Amino acid sequence: MNKYIFFILIILTTALMGSSFAIGKLGLTYASPLLLAGLRFVLAGIIMAVIVKKFKRPHPRGLRDWRKVIILGSLQTAGVMGCIFISLRTITASESSILTFMNPLLVIIFGTIFLGIRYKWYQWSGVVLGFIGVGITLGGINEWNVGLVFGALSAVFWAISTLLVNRWGKGFDTWTLSAYQMLFGGIILVFLSIVLENPFFLFNKFSIVVLLWLSIMSSIVQFAVWYFLLQKGEPGKTSSYLFLAPFFGVLSGNVLLDEPISYALIGGGAFILMGIYLVNNTFKKAAAACNVEGAMIDEK
Repeated sequence: MNKYIFFILIILTTALMGSSFAIGKLGLTYASPLLLAGLRFVLAGIIMAVIVKKFKRPHPRGLRDWRKVIILGSLQTAGVMGCIFISLRTITASESSILTFMNPLLVIIFGTIFLGIRYKWYQWSGVVLGFIGVGITLGGINEWNVGLVFGALSAVFWAISTLLVNRWGKGFDTWTLSAYQMLFGGIILVFLSIVLENPFFLFNKFSIVVLLWLSIMSSIVQFAVWYFLLQKGEPGKTSSYLFLAPFFGVLSGNVLLDEPISYALIGGGAFILMGIYLVNNTFKKAAAACNVEGAMIDEK
C-alpha cells in the first residue's frame, strides 16, 4: 500500500475513534447514556448484519459459537461502551478517552496473570509509563467522581474482550463477529437502559445526526478502515498507531466542547501515549537477525 494512503487512513480511523467521545458527550444533551449507546450499536449491528448476510460471510455454527458472540457483545459493546457513555455524564471527553485507552496496558497485565503470556521488557516498560501517566492525569483532576471509575472500567472490559477475541477469534469471520457482537451488545444496552435509567431520546435534526455519525462513521466506517489496514499492513506495526486515538480524543474535546487542556492532562497523556506505543510496537534486532514480536491488540 502507498505510504501516503496508509497514513491518511490511519489518521481517519484513529480520528474517528478519538472524536467519538466528544460527539457522544454532545449527544447526551438529547439522550440518556445507555439508550444512546444502545441505539448506536443496534443500528450499526443491523447494517453490518445485512452486509455480511448479503456477501455470504461465514456465520457462527451451533449454540456454543453464538454463546461466545453474545459474551463478546456483552463485554466489548455493552461493557466498554456502556461505561464510556456513563462516564461522559460527569467527566470530560478528554479524560474518558485517556482512561479508556489504557486497555493495551491492562492486556499485558491480564494476559500475564490469567493466560500465562510472556511479554518483552519494553512492553512492561510501556505498562509502567502508562500507569505513571494515569497517575499524573488523575492528579490534575480537582474533583473525584464516579465517572472516573466508569472510565477505568471501560478499559478493563476492553482488555478482557481483547484477550477473549485473541483466544476465540480464529474460529470466526471477523466481519460477522463484529456485526453480531455489536447487535447483541446494543440490545443489551437498550435493555439496561430500560432497567437502570429513565430512558429518553429527543428527536431533532442534531440528535439524529449525532446518532447516525456514531453508528455509521464512528462504528462501521471506523471498523472497516481499521481492519482493512490490519489486513494490508503488518498488524503489530499498525496497532502501534492506536496511541493516536486518545490524542484525537483530547483534541476533539477541546475543539467541540471547549474542554480545557491542563498541564497534567498533557503530561499524563504523553506518558500514556508512550506506554501504549511500547506495548503495541514491534522492534527488530538487526544484529541478532531475529524479530521481537510485540503484542498485537486489535480494535473492534
